Amino acid sequence: MNHSAIINLIPGDTFLHKLTGKTKVRLFIALIIYVTMSFDLPIILPLFVVSIIALISLKPQWKAVRTITIIVVLMNLFNILLYWIADPNCGFAYNNDSTVLASLTDYFIFTKGTLWYLGVRLLKMITSFLISLVFIMSITPSEMAAGLTSLGLPYKFGCIVEIAFRYIPDISRDYENISISMQCRGLELDKKKTSPLKRMKQMVLILIPLVITSFDRVGNIANAMDLRGFGKLKKRSYYSEHEDSKWDKIFAVIYILIFLFDIAYLVYRTVGNRPTLMWIYW
Repeated sequence: MNHSAIINLIPGDTFLHKLTGKTKVRLFIALIIYVTMSFDLPIILPLFVVSIIALISLKPQWKAVRTITIIVVLMNLFNILLYWIADPNCGFAYNNDSTVLASLTDYFIFTKGTLWYLGVRLLKMITSFLISLVFIMSITPSEMAAGLTSLGLPYKFGCIVEIAFRYIPDISRDYENISISMQCRGLELDKKKTSPLKRMKQMVLILIPLVITSFDRVGNIANAMDLRGFGKLKKRSYYSEHEDSKWDKIFAVIYILIFLFDIAYLVYRTVGNRPTLMWIYW
């Protein structure tokens, strides 16, 4: 998987790319709270559709997106399977429906309420993934650091996150170069000719030196930043940040409204003693 197709070091040319880091970080936090606070389908489904539209608007490299999406979906399906194995009637607590549709044994049963609950749960996890993917693909490491700093976090924390994101494409590129060099020297890593276990072993042998080398690089960067007086002042500026555009002002209104809705919903559910039920349930 090409991480440079996921993590951008240079802003793109779409309207989402041109937003400030402050807007992107705050909108991301508002949406994550929005999607995680409820299992109500009318809340999750619209955001799922909007996330797909936002991803398409970024004009990504679909090969890289397809790979990571398949991996995440398979992991979430496995999570759903384990959830069902642990409690085949887990949906009853959310919609009070234990109508049995089919059964494998007396314990492993498929109920209407559980299938509905697990379906909404899967949709919720995929929506969270899509929001995160759009956020990562639309922001640069420097913009992320600026956005985190705008929340009142220490800029040293933002710089740690920035450096970590900047090194992911470098590690990915170094891994691909080493892998190609080893294949040129006779090491077989073809999926059709090598077992998954052997390929996994070779991947580990390549990644361990890369991780150790990365620690050395981090040490060099830390020394260079100390020599340049990093951390002496309480604030710093970011070259990637710019004045709020028209779209920034529009999205500022959007994320403020989302935050207000999040607060109102959580208060209503808590004070009103409203259970976490799905509003639309057949």
